[in-house]
Amino acid sequence: MLIAFLAVFALIALELALKLFSNKYIVILALCAFSHVCLISVCLPSTLSGAFIVLSAYSLIKILFIAPRKTETNDIRLRIMYGGRTLVLASATALVINIPICVLLAVFAYPIAPAAVIADIILSAVFISLSAVTGAVRIFCTSRRLGITKRIILLLIAWIPVINLIFAAYCCKFVRSEYFYEIDKAALQSIRASSEICKTKYPTVMLHGIGFRDYRYMNYWGRIPHLLKVNGATVFYGNHDAFATIENSAEQIREQILSVCEQTGCDKVNIIAHSKGGLDARYMITHLNMAEHVASLTTMATPHRGSELIGVLNKLPPSVFSFIVNLLNKVFRSFGDKKPDAAAALHQLSASFCEKFNEKTPDMPMTYYQSYAARMGSVKSDGLLSIPYALMCFIGGKNDGLVSVDSAKWGHFRGTLSGKSTRGISHGDLIDLKRQDYEGFDISEVYVEILSYLREMGY
Repeated sequence: MLIAFLAVFALIALELALKLFSNKYIVILALCAFSHVCLISVCLPSTLSGAFIVLSAYSLIKILFIAPRKTETNDIRLRIMYGGRTLVLASATALVINIPICVLLAVFAYPIAPAAVIADIILSAVFISLSAVTGAVRIFCTSRRLGITKRIILLLIAWIPVINLIFAAYCCKFVRSEYFYEIDKAALQSIRASSEICKTKYPTVMLHGIGFRDYRYMNYWGRIPHLLKVNGATVFYGNHDAFATIENSAEQIREQILSVCEQTGCDKVNIIAHSKGGLDARYMITHLNMAEHVASLTTMATPHRGSELIGVLNKLPPSVFSFIVNLLNKVFRSFGDKKPDAAAALHQLSASFCEKFNEKTPDMPMTYYQSYAARMGSVKSDGLLSIPYALMCFIGGKNDGLVSVDSAKWGHFRGTLSGKSTRGISHGDLIDLKRQDYEGFDISEVYVEILSYLREMGY
């Protein structure tokens, strides 16, 4: 009875400590104490020994597998992630504290009880290592800023002493940054929840670029549409082919916009178009008499003056190029493209074609045109676009991996998106392709600002 009473009392004390004090310090204290459960239980009277063992087992489960309670959010992902950071830091601190303790035990206690000391040191190492690994797994599975590259590095160096500690400290630093960034973002959203800053006069139609389609469960625009809708926007998609020509895509988009107008009762829409989608929209507005149905066109890294990469593709052997485009046509026809023509669609992104296209496709006075460009910081900024970026640096100057800054300028140029870090922003980042967060930059907020600006202008 006494053992049970003491065990229950200890559990209650631990629960109160977790509520009253910082999790990190409680975890450090628990790790230091319970990592020596073997030796401590031997030294304690039998009644206290049983209670301490029960408390140790409970604490192990509590610390390793339950998200911390004292956090500023109810988001389970953030709680698990930040709890992982706490575990990693606490394990590192407990390791530093336990090294001199283990040395003292080896010197003074080993001659008295050698088996207990050896078992205690081994158990201590296992306990702290398990805590560190659990924390690392939490971060590995939940952090959005970790990225594929850092995850691979983490797996490769996890077993290398010292180096893994340095990388763990680095990970903990950006996990803290990600955590408080998400907290601030949630607070901002809570403040403006009722303001509906994205509720524009006309619905928004979002147009994808070449090589992609609008899928329900794999959204081309990542997390962007959700945030726009939360802030009052009415969002639709172009539903046009991935590899159709500008003319065919424009026809499909025209039908979609007329359908949107009919569904919503509005006579116009606002278009946000990424990459080739901007050329499709411009052709539709000018040549298909849709200016009266398009209040504004915002282009994101659209190659208005062509992409220098097309010149590189044109240097491929004809047989190789023909094989590639025929394969693309076959694949995307099976995905739902009605009129795929990859060869013609790619040709229409060349500088020579776009020069003629611009001459024949003037802006319509009834439609407001604005544009954004993006710029990568280096070849390391985006692994998917490293080679195209390097090639374009020699050919076209500053670029986002596929489109140069100068080519993206059209109408009212709103600026070049590059973020606050040296990483910069890539062509894929503009559509939240990797669903990753980058320090000092939130692409979803850029689109919120776009619709908020259009709302202020009366669109």
